[in-house]
Amino acid sequence: MNRLEISVCILLLSVFISSVSQIILKKAAGKVYDSTLKEYLNPMVIGAYAMFFCSVILTMIALKYVPLSMSPILESTGYIFVSVMGYFFLKERFSKRKLAGFALILAGIVIFNL
Repeated sequence: MNRLEISVCILLLSVFISSVSQIILKKAAGKVYDSTLKEYLNPMVIGAYAMFFCSVILTMIALKYVPLSMSPILESTGYIFVSVMGYFFLKERFSKRKLAGFALILAGIVIFNL
C-alpha cells in the first residue's frame, strides 16, 4: 500500500472512531444521573471525548497525504457509520428517506473516485 492508501484508511478509521464516540455519548445522554457533575464526569462521557480527541489526531495525520478535495467525501461515511450503529445499538429504524440518503452518499463516493 502506498502513502495515500494508508492515509485514506487512517482517515476512515478516524471517522469510524468519531462515529463510535457519538453513539457512546448518545447512550450516556439517555441515562439519569444524580447530579450534573456525574452527568459529565462519568467513564462513558470521558471515554467518548477521549475517542473524539484520538479521532482528531488521526485526521490530522491522514490529511498530510489525503487531498483536501477527498476529505469531505470520506468524512461523509460517518453518516452511514452512525446510522448503522444506531440501528444496532440504539434500536433506531431505517426509513425510506434514510436509505435514499445512504444511496446518495455512496453514489457520491463512487462518482468522486471515478
